[in-house]
Amino acid sequence: MTLLRPTLQSTPSRSVKNTHFERSTVRLVPEEVPVAISYAGSSHAVLMATPDDLVDFAIGFSLTEGIVQSASQIRSVDVVEGELGIDVQVFLADDVSDRLRARKRSIAGPVGCGLCGIESIDQAMRTLPDLSAVELRMSHASIVAATAELARAQDLHRQTRAVHAAGLYVEGSGLVGAREDVGRHNALDKLCGFVFRSSVAAEKGAVVVTSRISVEMVQKTAMLSCAMLIAVSAPTALAIRTAEAAGITLIALARGEDFEIFSNPHRVGP
Repeated sequence: MTLLRPTLQSTPSRSVKNTHFERSTVRLVPEEVPVAISYAGSSHAVLMATPDDLVDFAIGFSLTEGIVQSASQIRSVDVVEGELGIDVQVFLADDVSDRLRARKRSIAGPVGCGLCGIESIDQAMRTLPDLSAVELRMSHASIVAATAELARAQDLHRQTRAVHAAGLYVEGSGLVGAREDVGRHNALDKLCGFVFRSSVAAEKGAVVVTSRISVEMVQKTAMLSCAMLIAVSAPTALAIRTAEAAGITLIALARGEDFEIFSNPHRVGP
């Protein structure tokens, strides 16, 4: 689907170096718009996102946030542009819609813990799939190659230096898919949507991201059934504990030929 809103905008800027004005120039910057994800006509979450790959975004968000258990429970997705933003309308199977409405009715008051669509601390720290039995090994060379291939796939970042990326790397096949967005969670949700729509076997590869690793990034990786997460930046303490408990091999600070393994190191070989 082609949206009216472009992903890129050009804007004038003034270059200053060593405290001296040098010249006027034009720079490309990524667009950022409010994107509502709605179920049965009711908005569930509004996120600031780059306006592309929005069907992947909605499907990935629905799965990684536990709204649906499989892509087959999503009947259709419509992207509707408005004056102020974009409404991505997700139509679910009847039984899933009924459960979602019942969950919303169970809220007694204006509670919230700051995560989109999450109504309690218990939901924020939800139980994840146990991936400890996933048979996956990746060589040092493949881990280095994964971050290098993701960097080469970042067309939007190359033009703007302002967005994150998430990719799926499979040893022997390389980078099988990548998505970009101004938000790191959004980029990962878009990747998850792509993986679910294309029937790629995520358990055979590693998720690779350009950002730091918070607990939500680990949770979304687990919901993708992927047992390895590679990041160019550092993880939080909670992210490490969550990855260890879920059986995910967490690799971070992966830059050039160097990286650090923070959990379940048995999947990494020479």
